[in-house]
Amino acid sequence: MFNSGRVRYGLPPVVQNLLIANVVLWVVTWMTMQTYNPRLVGVLNSMMLFPAESPFFRPWQPATYMFMHGGWEHVMFNMFTLWMFGRTIEIDMGSRRFLTYYMICGIGAGLIQMAVCYLTGASLFVPTVGASGAIYGLLLAFGMLHQNDIIMPLIPPIPMRAKWAVVVFCAIELFLGVSGSLFSADNVAHFAHLGGALVGFLLLRMWLRQGKVHRYS
Repeated sequence: MFNSGRVRYGLPPVVQNLLIANVVLWVVTWMTMQTYNPRLVGVLNSMMLFPAESPFFRPWQPATYMFMHGGWEHVMFNMFTLWMFGRTIEIDMGSRRFLTYYMICGIGAGLIQMAVCYLTGASLFVPTVGASGAIYGLLLAFGMLHQNDIIMPLIPPIPMRAKWAVVVFCAIELFLGVSGSLFSADNVAHFAHLGGALVGFLLLRMWLRQGKVHRYS
């Protein structure tokens, strides 16, 4: 998607380091799969998010899974969105609050995904990976703080105000999540996306009331 509203140039430190961490871990994962180092495979698997009842679950996984990705399309799309919207949100919030927001959205998305796995009886051996929950938190933040900025989503390619774009994205995720139970045919954890947006909404509502963040449009 493309943001045709106010764009902040430059690369603030948290966004920069998140981009580096995610890409480096994806490269390490890809190289490990090519050479198959059993010890390193075990370490990387322990960073993915498994259902709480799974023998592979570890307590740190809700915080580490968001730095793991599948194919290159997965990591590139998430990092492109982080770059596109994260720059503005980090400058709006400040680096420390932005990192707090990003991590809380990602962890909250993971916990909600685990709850859905439990309620739907999902396989104990299918992990969740990716920064998409945290990324949906960023999209939600842009939609709340820059409501009237015009953005051009890739799908659908229609210019719309940020606040309505967020509503459309979340409605699509809800439809796909409900129609496909936990995972639809595209193997996407749609409820993790919704979870990141929900946690971001609740956190931003609190910060807006406290005057810790402000709307810009």
